[in-house]
Amino acid sequence: MAEPMRIRATMAGDVADVKVLMNHPMETGLRKDAKTGQLVPAHFIQDVTATINGAAVLNADFGTGISKNPYLGFKVKGPKKGDKVVVNWVDNKGDKNSAEATIG
Repeated sequence: MAEPMRIRATMAGDVADVKVLMNHPMETGLRKDAKTGQLVPAHFIQDVTATINGAAVLNADFGTGISKNPYLGFKVKGPKKGDKVVVNWVDNKGDKNSAEATIG
């Protein structure tokens, strides 16, 4: 199981500000292991989705150009305090992770 993501969502006027730290190695498949000289297999997040109260607000395609432990921040107009934000990702090996927060 992947390490938990850290998520925070706050309101500023009528805009929700969502910040997510995703724990993931984000290996490109091009880096060599210093000890063995062998290529480290590719392992990276491919799809990120976010919903607020079940309605999709973000769908992002990630790739090998994203750094280890990606940080994602986005703003959404319209939600209210107390609404539930859920962020999910799926990587190229089929691993999944999810985090949720209540907008404060």
